[in-house]
Amino acid sequence: MVVGHSRPDREEKGRFLDMKKLDVIAAALVIIGALNWGLAGVFHLDLVATVFGMKFGETSGLSAVVYSLVGLSGLYQALTWKSIQRRWHSASAGARA
Repeated sequence: MVVGHSRPDREEKGRFLDMKKLDVIAAALVIIGALNWGLAGVFHLDLVATVFGMKFGETSGLSAVVYSLVGLSGLYQALTWKSIQRRWHSASAGARA
């Protein structure tokens, strides 16, 4: 069946795009974490705490969620960096063709 054959291709493309979105979100969170660490080291400023109205080093439930998401994003990127490179390299190679 030709009709059934195109469906997995769409699903695969959708999954590919979903993974690329996850890559972008993870990269953004890692950048936020890196900037926060830089600010903490240079200026003794915890940007996440400041956004949530707290002082340097204080945490709340919301800030803990942000810190956890940043940490999980770093772990995701560290464990899947080869896959991320392949996804983005194949996408850019396809765009050039």
